[in-house]
Amino acid sequence: MSKRSTRNLFVGALFVAAIAALGVGQLFLEDSAVQAQTGVEAPAFEVDPLWPQPLPNHWVMGMTIGIAVDSQDHVFVVHRPESVSAGEAPAANGLAEECCVPAPPVLEFDREGNLVNSWGGPGDGYEWPQSNHGLAFDQYDNLWIGGNGENDAHVLKFTHDGEFIAQFGKAGMNNGSHDKENFWRVAKVNIDPQENEVYVADGYGNKRVAVIDAESGEFKRYWGAYGNPPDDADLGRYDPNAPPAQQFRNPVHCAELSVDRLLYVCDRVNDRVQVFQPDGTFVKEVFIEKETLGSGSVWEIAFSRDAGQKYMYVADGVNERVHVLERDSLELLTSFGDGGRQPGQFYGVHSIATDSDGNLYTTETFEGRRVQRFVFKGIANQPRGHQGVVWPSN
Repeated sequence: MSKRSTRNLFVGALFVAAIAALGVGQLFLEDSAVQAQTGVEAPAFEVDPLWPQPLPNHWVMGMTIGIAVDSQDHVFVVHRPESVSAGEAPAANGLAEECCVPAPPVLEFDREGNLVNSWGGPGDGYEWPQSNHGLAFDQYDNLWIGGNGENDAHVLKFTHDGEFIAQFGKAGMNNGSHDKENFWRVAKVNIDPQENEVYVADGYGNKRVAVIDAESGEFKRYWGAYGNPPDDADLGRYDPNAPPAQQFRNPVHCAELSVDRLLYVCDRVNDRVQVFQPDGTFVKEVFIEKETLGSGSVWEIAFSRDAGQKYMYVADGVNERVHVLERDSLELLTSFGDGGRQPGQFYGVHSIATDSDGNLYTTETFEGRRVQRFVFKGIANQPRGHQGVVWPSN
């Protein structure tokens, strides 16, 4: 074969390769365009594997069962010291010289994750919950705590630094979902600063949302699912194929008031969020992972920190993820997380909160026993569906 023929074959091969490459490139561009079209605009997060800093004093946390962010973006966590096992805290049982002992129940972290204060537990003038559960700040940075122990029929109100202010309800005095003096096994509260009212997710024993005055504790109103009068009858096991239950199942796990004055209620085992007006008028509902059995999919709610609270985050402690919804339409946009013990994974993700920068915080109960921070990276095109672990890009 001549040199000219060889050169022509070489040039021809290059031409074919270039055309093929262009074709592959075009396919790649088309595939990217399809992915962009099938994605969704939603908040983007990355887990911060270095937050918080290690606890001092050889302290360890038990089941972390509540979280709230104050006006200075300090993160408060409540956990159950009594749930720390002997193996985790041998020093507390005289089996080791130093490590380790349970931390105090309420822990305060600054923005950088440093522990800056701690308090809580039994004291004079109040009945500390048998099993503390849930945290919430009011407009004065007072901290409210519930309890879901068998004898917990009350909520407590403390100053920011742990000074006792008030107790509403009395331990061991529950009388069902029509009781106007006591609660029963409260999951969490939420405070309405406009009306100075407290919405009580009441809860693990009762099956209602109750509303009280934040100063006097006077009962103002209460209701069950769809705004019906609450009924404490046993509904049996949740069946995703049955008609929607007309009552809440235990636990009624949260009741969160939005800026446009809609109340979002976690009906956890029924796998749904029900939305109400402040007077208990039912507005709408959404089912999330409706086939979820056991402890259910709707554990707690937090809102995005834009002025209109466009997005809603739902902690799901069975499927081990955080669901991201458009709050107004209740459309499920995306979700992230996975089961496991590494950063960005969950074991019993329980409570959820946001700070003023839009960062998201979670706690884990059962054997999870930790708090995590997910850094807000802005609104971006996200996969519609489940993302898995949102690991840092760098």
